Amino acid sequence: MTAVQSDIYQVGGDHYVTRTIQPWEAMESWMSSEAFEGYLQGNVIKYVARYRDKNGMEDLRKASHYLTKLIEFKDSHDDEPWCH
Repeated sequence: MTAVQSDIYQVGGDHYVTRTIQPWEAMESWMSSEAFEGYLQGNVIKYVARYRDKNGMEDLRKASHYLTKLIEFKDSHDDEPWCH
């Protein structure tokens, strides 16, 4: 796997980017493409839904980070039928 923009930084610390393999890289390799897309989409929804009640702007930045990863993922899987 080649590092993409979303893999270079982390919102809310550095506990993932300092690892050799980030958790979402492992998940992408273990899950089906459709399941991984759902994981990313679910996290976007989670962080947007809770930002007013929990971590404010940090949650919006996390949602944006997951959305960036989802866009990069979809761009690289454009040929898959469920990716339309």
